Parts: sequence; C-alpha cells; structure tokens
Amino acid sequence: MAASSDARAALMDAPGPDAAMMAPIEKIARFIATGDEACLSAFLDGDVVILENFSPHLFSGPGAVSLWAKAMRDHARGLSGLAHSFGPARDFSVEGERAFFSLPTHWTGAVNGRPFHEDGGWAFVIVTQRGEWRVRSYAWAVTRLSFD
Repeated sequence: MAASSDARAALMDAPGPDAAMMAPIEKIARFIATGDEACLSAFLDGDVVILENFSPHLFSGPGAVSLWAKAMRDHARGLSGLAHSFGPARDFSVEGERAFFSLPTHWTGAVNGRPFHEDGGWAFVIVTQRGEWRVRSYAWAVTRLSFD
C-alpha cells in the first residue's frame, strides 16, 4: 500500500497544465460569467460530454455544446458579478494529445442581488485539435455554497 500512496502523492505534486492548456478553461469560465458566444470555441468540434449541476445534468454528443450553452444561460439568469479563481490543478497527466486534470474553483457573485460564494471542482479531459487544446469533456461538482 505504501508504494501506491507514494505514487499518488507524486501525482498530486506533478506540474500542472500550462497556459495553452488553461486557455480553453478560462474561455468556458468567461462564457459562464458573460455569455460571450466566442468563448464556445473552447470546446472540441465533435462529440463532447459535459456533466453539470443543473438540468438535464448530462450534455453529450455533437450537439452538446449548444444545448449546454442554452441551459447555462437559463441557469445563469439572475446571476451578476460572476468572478472565478482557480486553485492548483491536481491529478494532472498528459498522454500524447490528451490531458486530464482536476481544478479546484471558487466562484463569487450575486443571485438576484444576494452575494454568494461557491467552491467546487472541475474534472477536465482536453485534447488538441487544429494545433490548440480544446475541452473534450468536463464534470462540475459543487463542494460548498454560502450566501452573505
């Protein structure tokens, strides 16, 4: 068991994604905060899988991004002043043109004028397409939500 614990500790301390790998994640966060359609270029052209904390929760297939974008806009109705910050990536690994990592995330903003703080984690699979990293899949999980 000690060997697997040591391997796990090494993985947790591995270098994280570089700026090019983080670029599509920043675009997705910007879309969530602003609704800017240009940010949807963060996603892979083709089959995408997104797991979210709002209905229908699972968005998959070639039309996943447009369905998710519409549902996200509905979910974000009443939100204002959204801002995010990322903690250090964890479980980072790269195999050729595919990478995986989990990303602690903190959101602040207001829901119908009431300030909130939300902590959670994103698990990403990103792949290269036409020379840049794009999101193939992600899953979001809220770990803490509080209102001021």
